[in-house]
Amino acid sequence: MADNSTSPGLAWLYYALMTMVAWGVYGVILHKGRGYMPMGAETPHAGLKAFLLVCVAYAVIGVVSALLLKLRGSNWSFTGTGVSWSFVAGAAGAVGAFTLVLALGAAAPIYKGASAAAVMPIVFAGAPIINTITAMILHPPEGGLRSLPLPFILGCALAAAGAFLVAKYAPSNRGTPQPVHAGPVVSGAK
Repeated sequence: MADNSTSPGLAWLYYALMTMVAWGVYGVILHKGRGYMPMGAETPHAGLKAFLLVCVAYAVIGVVSALLLKLRGSNWSFTGTGVSWSFVAGAAGAVGAFTLVLALGAAAPIYKGASAAAVMPIVFAGAPIINTITAMILHPPEGGLRSLPLPFILGCALAAAGAFLVAKYAPSNRGTPQPVHAGPVVSGAK
């Protein structure tokens, strides 16, 4: 039997699938948390409160990763360039989470509890397109933009069209959107 110890294996795929699941439930769970924050006069602050707790979760996970570095025997050496790019990546992720909270909040009056069904398809279908464009800017393809294969261009167009269709026709978004009442509902006097 051949020794496959130098083979990259499928760990990357398992981690990618775990990321897919985690990010796939992220928007719905975030919107659920936002919805359970105090409403009424506090409604405009619900998204920021949810985002604050997302940041706390990132901090806790950051402490766990520091512990993992220690347990793995890291010598804690870093490079300035690695720190800079990693910080920019973290800032991009935080800005994305922040604007996601804002998008979910802005869509909530339109789609009630289903705003994640409208927002997340746009985010998750658009992100791979932006990712690819960014990768091409940082690592230009051989032959330039003219070398881009037609199936790639078609894939980008289909991803954008798919995002629109999934967001527009999600079963939870059917019917006429109704505004959500910010205050308590008062029933008629007896």
